[in-house]
Amino acid sequence: MTRRRVFGFMLSPTDLLRDATYRRLWSSILISSLGGQITLLALPLTAAVLLHASPTQMGLLTAMEIVPFVLFSLPAGVWLDRVRKLPVYLAGELCICVAVATVPVAWWLGRLAIVWLYVVAFVIGAVNTVAGSAAQIVLTQIVPRERLVEAHAKNALASSAAEVAGPGAAGALIKITGAPLALIADAIMLLLSASILRGLRIHETPATRHEPFWPALHAGLRFVREHALLLTMASCVGAWEICSNAAQVVQILFATRELGMSERAVGFAYVALGAGTIGASAIGHRVAQWWGPGPTMLAGFGICGCAWLMLSLAPADRIGVMAFALMLFLYGIGAVFIFVNFLSLRQAVTPGPMLGRMTSTMRFLILIPAGPGALIGGALGEHLGLRFALGFAGFTAIFIALVAAWLPVIRSVKTLPALKAEAVTPYCAEDNEGAQAGAP
Repeated sequence: MTRRRVFGFMLSPTDLLRDATYRRLWSSILISSLGGQITLLALPLTAAVLLHASPTQMGLLTAMEIVPFVLFSLPAGVWLDRVRKLPVYLAGELCICVAVATVPVAWWLGRLAIVWLYVVAFVIGAVNTVAGSAAQIVLTQIVPRERLVEAHAKNALASSAAEVAGPGAAGALIKITGAPLALIADAIMLLLSASILRGLRIHETPATRHEPFWPALHAGLRFVREHALLLTMASCVGAWEICSNAAQVVQILFATRELGMSERAVGFAYVALGAGTIGASAIGHRVAQWWGPGPTMLAGFGICGCAWLMLSLAPADRIGVMAFALMLFLYGIGAVFIFVNFLSLRQAVTPGPMLGRMTSTMRFLILIPAGPGALIGGALGEHLGLRFALGFAGFTAIFIALVAAWLPVIRSVKTLPALKAEAVTPYCAEDNEGAQAGAP
């Protein structure tokens, strides 16, 4: 096979983007991520600037997007193992489209309030709980397991490209139209993303026999609990989520109130986040090959912690503005190093019939601490100061990196593990029994 030009780039004969099905999925992720950058800025800016939200209210806004993971994640995993995932993914894009479109409508009608934003955040979180898990499983139906790190790195690259182009465009759009109206652009992009996903050819045969709901849910929990790598990763990433959400609820307030940055300046600063993620995504696959997936995850924890700690000490002048952009840049690198390897490792060690329950269980475990983290960040920011909240996030993330480095179950993972035969056999047997039961 010869090199081929796709999206303006020359691709090697083995590049995943040469596969038409994966290329459509990647394109959908890119477009959806571009729209998501608008919501990432417009929703909190609407709360902070237009509705004058307090740090505690900003924490509640973030927490409302996380609550659905706690409520629905585990039952959603059982359900996802029984249905086709692509239609769920497609429906999720459309539901979020409707949810974000209600914000400019409410603003136009003069009914927009912080409670409305709470409801929208809850709906987005509920959809991401189910459709987000489905999207992760769809990738495993397109890409071979041994290429999951590469696939997740390319998906992160799509998100990173959006993070480079999106924030500046979003900031300019918000400046021109206002934060609520800017959300219309996200709704349009979600519609386009859904149109790309529609008709995607994926071969999927859900099991025809299902055990009762509660035993199936318990089986998913037991699978994660009894797998040392999965349980350890869930603990470490869950603790990191506390830091991440504590920092995120105060960082825009810190930028606008401590550093005096305008909405447009905040938008352009977020380009640095995209630059960090696109750089880490471009080299993430190679870094994981050099260091190993486990050590690369540990580096991600430490990089994020240093970034938040640095911003907490930055002066309220131009140097502080530069520090804000640098924090976003480093956070982008650290987050990619964490999640590219976290997603790849957990999918690599899980048999197909258990992917839905494993994915939802892991998301449940890592996001349970995220809501309290957002509330902690808001409370610390309001009562002790925004810098204190950022310092808390930084110190805690560095501590997590040191503890995780002490655990051999993560630091010793130098290659992507193969799926063990004893992990596959029980589920293959269940599928075969189901096929026989459904045979004429």
